Amino acid sequence: MTRNNHQNIATFIHLSTFSRFLIPFGNFIAPLVLWIVNKDKSEFIDEHGKQAINFQISILLYSIMIGLITVPFFLFTVFGNIDFIDFNLFDGINLNISKPTPLFYIGGSLGFLAAIGFILEIIFVIKASLSAKEGEYYKYPLTINFLK
Repeated sequence: MTRNNHQNIATFIHLSTFSRFLIPFGNFIAPLVLWIVNKDKSEFIDEHGKQAINFQISILLYSIMIGLITVPFFLFTVFGNIDFIDFNLFDGINLNISKPTPLFYIGGSLGFLAAIGFILEIIFVIKASLSAKEGEYYKYPLTINFLK
């Protein structure tokens, strides 16, 4: 295979992560299939495939962490009329978490962070695709290396 073909395959590995908009878990399945089929053809394809898959797994883990932290904060506002926690403590101390609190704003900030992360993910995938097309290696930022 020529170097140009290797660059095209590496580019398609990165761009195949956008298949998640059409196929559930397409961002894992498509690059994984392309990488497994073509990884023995060149070190260039192998490295780009590992980077794309590692980045997608890292993004999944970061999204799960942000989601687990954010969901409880929003639940208090969805069920705002119900007193989830209404403790009458010693001598008239009352703790009520049924109205929006600073926790709601923390949860909203985390949701905003998730939206920014989504935009950055798209930018990084496009940048990696362009690097592969130019024949350059690319390392995604904040990626946990599962495949080495």
